[in-house]
Amino acid sequence: MRCRRCGGRAVLKMARHNTSVCASCLNDYVLEQVKRAVKDQAMFGRGDRILVAVSGGKDSLALWDILMRMGYDTVGLHIQQGIGTYSEASFEKTDGFARSRGAELIVHSLQEEEGAGVLELAELTDRSPCSACGVMKRYNFNKIAYDRGFDVLATGHNLDDEASRLLGNILRWQEDYLAKQSPTLPATHEKLVKKVKPLFRLAEREITAYAVVNRIDYVIEECPMSAGSKMLVNKEVLNRLEAESPGTKQSFYLGFLERQRPSDLSREDEKIQSCTRCGQPTTATVCSYCRILDKVKAAP
Repeated sequence: MRCRRCGGRAVLKMARHNTSVCASCLNDYVLEQVKRAVKDQAMFGRGDRILVAVSGGKDSLALWDILMRMGYDTVGLHIQQGIGTYSEASFEKTDGFARSRGAELIVHSLQEEEGAGVLELAELTDRSPCSACGVMKRYNFNKIAYDRGFDVLATGHNLDDEASRLLGNILRWQEDYLAKQSPTLPATHEKLVKKVKPLFRLAEREITAYAVVNRIDYVIEECPMSAGSKMLVNKEVLNRLEAESPGTKQSFYLGFLERQRPSDLSREDEKIQSCTRCGQPTTATVCSYCRILDKVKAAP
């Protein structure tokens, strides 16, 4: 298999583009797609300080690598979830990546800061581990970014992630979530930091190939708590559709973005207020984070 761009030995076939690329052309393609995403979605500029949420997986580490290659001012943020050996391995990969590049990494431990890891938080609050993890990560991502003066928070969500999330939200007609499907969410509250997803134009296979080609050492295993996740089921459905009709995920998600109305998000912005307990942005009187901590403190 030869690269359709330069004729060299191809490392990846991209059916949705009806092409194949070598390692060098793959890197060019990935950076082109991220540059386009950043420009088209007005994600950030050269003067912005970017906090990159890094889990130790391929997507977030690849994103951090790409933004550093592009010359942006970035710092990594890793949340230690307290999920046994999986969390230990995730931190090891993240820390190793940062050290190898002389990059700054902020580490936040749920066990040390909140008094319990994800599994304990889920048990104490009768939530699923994914739900408890989501609340804690979203809260700390935003608070740490705000407290430390970052302009933007970037996450490694890719095309597969966003298409899967969109499918789930449409199947349940979750209009509140549909309004927030944009890869750029502006800061609509004084303590809310702008959030962006620069990898939304790239498929999971393309990012995996990028990580392998550039020797990024990442955690291969899925989070053990994600087994049976509806998100994974949605991904399987979309993978079958993609195999039959390459480009389905791209058409589905990018088509949605083209039809999304700005007014959808503005209606959601009107619901945002300050938590009466911690002052952070929320749509409730007391935010989910504070309610979880209340149960942790009340536990025997």
